[in-house]
Amino acid sequence: MLGRMDKIGINGISVYGYHGALPEEQRLGQPFRVSLELELDTRPAAAADALEKTVNYAAVVQTVEAIVQVGHVCLIETLAERIATRVLAEFPLVLAVTVKVEKPFAPVAARFEGICVTIRRTR
Repeated sequence: MLGRMDKIGINGISVYGYHGALPEEQRLGQPFRVSLELELDTRPAAAADALEKTVNYAAVVQTVEAIVQVGHVCLIETLAERIATRVLAEFPLVLAVTVKVEKPFAPVAARFEGICVTIRRTR
């Protein structure tokens, strides 16, 4: 059933957070980008043209911002897991979520566009 679900994408949420394995990352902070793909059945919302029958993506963005802005973790893997867990807990219409967390300015001695982790979690 999940293979045929509709998808809502929320791309490139930019949030400043204090995550990383190095003490200066946790002290100084840095920007993070989060993208989500929410899997659900959008047909009831489309048929009724009703926001309450789908996922309010503004509320999802606020949830993501709150998770990234509060506290710190060492790994972006942990951050992605927290976001996925919370989205599934707070938005019951979402049957699966893919979360991509990007760290554009990771302290790596190389030229790159960003380091990222992508996870998919289902109910």
